[in-house]
Amino acid sequence: MAPHFNTSFDTRIMARALQLARRGQYCAMPNPHVGCVLVRDGHVLGEGFTQPAGGNHAEIEALRAAGDATGATAYVTLEPCSHQGKTGPCADALIVAGVSRVVAAMADPNPMVAGQGLEKLRDAGIAVECGLLEAEARRVIPGFIARMSRGRGRVRAKLAMSLDGRTAMASGESQWITGPAARQDVQRLRAMSCAIVTGIGTVLADDCALTVRADELGLSDQDATLATSRAPLRVVMDSSLQTPATAKILDGDTPTLLCHDEAIEAPHDIVATGVNRLPLPRGENGLDLARLLDGLTARQCNEILVESGPRLAGALLQAGLLDELIVYMAPALLGDRARPLLELPLERMADKVRLQVEDVRKVGQDWRFTVIPT
Repeated sequence: MAPHFNTSFDTRIMARALQLARRGQYCAMPNPHVGCVLVRDGHVLGEGFTQPAGGNHAEIEALRAAGDATGATAYVTLEPCSHQGKTGPCADALIVAGVSRVVAAMADPNPMVAGQGLEKLRDAGIAVECGLLEAEARRVIPGFIARMSRGRGRVRAKLAMSLDGRTAMASGESQWITGPAARQDVQRLRAMSCAIVTGIGTVLADDCALTVRADELGLSDQDATLATSRAPLRVVMDSSLQTPATAKILDGDTPTLLCHDEAIEAPHDIVATGVNRLPLPRGENGLDLARLLDGLTARQCNEILVESGPRLAGALLQAGLLDELIVYMAPALLGDRARPLLELPLERMADKVRLQVEDVRKVGQDWRFTVIPT
């Protein structure tokens, strides 16, 4: 039987649940960030969103805020879980709390759940409806959906260029093409990522740290605390292990993964840092990028951000492994001797890479384009 939503009220409350879910985008991974609102007799009893890994799920936060949820309707952006993880099944908690109805935006793509949570609720005599604002809910957790459905998370490349499509001067000088607002936006992209991937060229040229800096996020103190409660894994594609042991990206405060040719033995100074390493097979065009993503999937990475030079970003695009490009364009010209946005050895117009524009917006004095390879 098709669900019977109270179109006006149900939609408004689910929209609030989705708003709450987005607050967990900086801290919930590897779990999906979910929002929950409990309502009885038209009044909100409690609400919550997924806490950092190992903490409460959205439903538990909402139940704790409500105190008494007997006879309430629970609006959840994702099907309540039915399995035991670091926390107990949320479906069980809703049953014990005595809710009378559950409205879920979408079923859980996790094979360990996949409808079992909804079925458990129905078996307990709770009215269950699923599908309200599903498209919007899917846009909230694309990386989690990708990892569960195809075996790897969402891969996005962040690139910055001038109006004439250049990313750095011929010498390699690149700071700063874009303005402060764009750099703040990038900090938020980092904060919502499970892993940030770069190449050895970028490390050697910039001695980059690739960290999330709370004072540059432009968020409220509460959200900034959530955004810095966990650090994204920093991943360096370094086939020959050239990363200096003194590089900022190897500091002990934030986890780092060095990916290198499996035939290369790590030098003593790198071994001494204690940094994690991922040996990968090497092909004609460098390290095996598909195997890299397998390694990140094994580490439960939902959102993977690539911040690199034109070679690595171009290789990922050519391999069909980029889901999205986020390009910041500055109102400046760097000239024809400057470096290109991507290394793409295309010879004919027929070889051009077609892109679908998803979003264009002004960020300070710069423009941000979000595009998807088609």
